[in-house]
Amino acid sequence: MISYLLKKLGYAVLTLYGVVTVVFLLFYLLPGDPAQMMMGQNESEEQLAALRAKYGFDQSLGSQYLYFLNDLSPLSIHSEVPEDFTFDDGKYTGIEIITAGQTSFMFKWPYLRESFQKSGKKVSTVIEETLPNTMLLAVCAIGVALSIGLILGVIAALYRNTWIDHTIQLVSTMGMSVPSFFSAIIFAFLFGYLWHEYTGLRMSGSLYELDDYGESVVLQWRNLILPAIVLGIRPLAVISQLMRNSLLEVMGQQYIVTAYAKGLTQYQVIVRHAFKNALNPVITAVSGWFASMLAGAVFVEYIFNWNGLGKEIVEALNTLDLPIITGAVLVIATLFIVINILVDFIYVWLDPRVKLES
Repeated sequence: MISYLLKKLGYAVLTLYGVVTVVFLLFYLLPGDPAQMMMGQNESEEQLAALRAKYGFDQSLGSQYLYFLNDLSPLSIHSEVPEDFTFDDGKYTGIEIITAGQTSFMFKWPYLRESFQKSGKKVSTVIEETLPNTMLLAVCAIGVALSIGLILGVIAALYRNTWIDHTIQLVSTMGMSVPSFFSAIIFAFLFGYLWHEYTGLRMSGSLYELDDYGESVVLQWRNLILPAIVLGIRPLAVISQLMRNSLLEVMGQQYIVTAYAKGLTQYQVIVRHAFKNALNPVITAVSGWFASMLAGAVFVEYIFNWNGLGKEIVEALNTLDLPIITGAVLVIATLFIVINILVDFIYVWLDPRVKLES
């Protein structure tokens, strides 16, 4: 178990290194001066030179890459450290391990640098403010997809090749084929505008909003309903199809025949034996969809004006705020890797026949 976990962590580190390298080359080789992106139209040559020196934009590409890795690495090296430097100065937050001369080794949180467009606001702060909203939206969306998709999959399997089965498969196919941004526009118009009088829902809005007097922040749970449903439509369709096919395969196994021979009812067979063993492909789909939702929520959040990481990415793309885009991509990649590692262990819990290879 421990050797398997270490092996997985090694693969995760290599994968993240590849993602970091690709992200750096993709965004830092773009035409244009990052210093000018930060200053806008109100720059002078002296200000630009000072800004390039501050952020290392005047260094060679190789040096910028090494500084980039050093900022992201939990274990980093810093030279020419002043005596009153505390490692919690607003830029780096961590613990000094050892100092040799003017060089210090530090264990710290990854530093994602500062936004170009938000007056030097730290990217980590922007992510801390928006990622929880995206996580909440993704969890609710996957909850909608699981609760409805599993039920539809079981019903389709029990009524195989009937009009009920064909209807569920047709609806599932339509759900998979419709882009999320198109569904978002339709749902926002129908339920948030046209039928607003009956639903009480709105076309757009975030989780936290100012009250009518602009004095306090109130929780608006109703604003979560439409984006969660829209984001959950496509995984719902996939889950129902996978559950149907997997359950039909499990129901043909010998131990299911034995369970029926012992006098168990169809309900007992499904609940006690078939359902759990049919979940493996569903768990695979859920893990992939949950991780991709963090990136796929971009257009849904933007259309519903949901204050999450996806909406922040769209705004950063519009303003060429490279640090926010870079930080968001790295965070999403890290979450994707962590989720996939956790799924491997969930497999073993669901099906003891699955062994972790060392």
